[in-house]
Amino acid sequence: MKNKWTNRSKKKKITQKSSDKVIRLFPSYKEGLTAEQVKERIEKGAANDSVDPTFKTNQQIILENIFTYFNLIFLILAILLCLVESYKNLTFLPVIIANTGIAIFQEIRSKKILDELNVLNTAKVNVIRDGIEQTIDIEDLVIDDIVILETGHQIPADAEVVEGKLQVNEALLTGEADEITKEIGDPLMSGSFVVSGKAYARLDKVGADSYISQLTVKAKTM
Repeated sequence: MKNKWTNRSKKKKITQKSSDKVIRLFPSYKEGLTAEQVKERIEKGAANDSVDPTFKTNQQIILENIFTYFNLIFLILAILLCLVESYKNLTFLPVIIANTGIAIFQEIRSKKILDELNVLNTAKVNVIRDGIEQTIDIEDLVIDDIVILETGHQIPADAEVVEGKLQVNEALLTGEADEITKEIGDPLMSGSFVVSGKAYARLDKVGADSYISQLTVKAKTM
């Protein structure tokens, strides 16, 4: 008889990705998806639904990092040492203060970067469907859509270049300020910006599966 605790430890929560819900397609950049294919993807949850962008305030971040269980223990210990005038044993305090300060700085910095991405996020995007160029809301995009990217555009979801050439800036995502050349077959990260060029790209990951959404979720759970 197998140990019930062993069985429980093997159980894992499986989250189905949007790319697993539909049959992946590779439409021509001149034709794009059909209306029926778009409808199927929307019904199966493979659309570019946005992740809740609400973050903790700076004040909440500071308070949560200061008022922790371990900081309380060290505070009590420091008070007791002061009461017995054992000041030489308080050398741990600078380390605790420094660690708390670093944690606050990193979390606020991450929040600032993601706030900037949310503010700059494009509301509309040009897409090819049924062989016709259309302008739609970014949330109406679906996986395998063919989008048109040009100078100044923000990449709405993770994609792959299928035609054309771009110069892309990923500084807000990676911290790398240099422009990166993207040609046919190269991946594009959601949230990055097109500096120059024009290209058609097929969306590979949308909604919660995209890089920027994963980054947002990670920052919100820090």
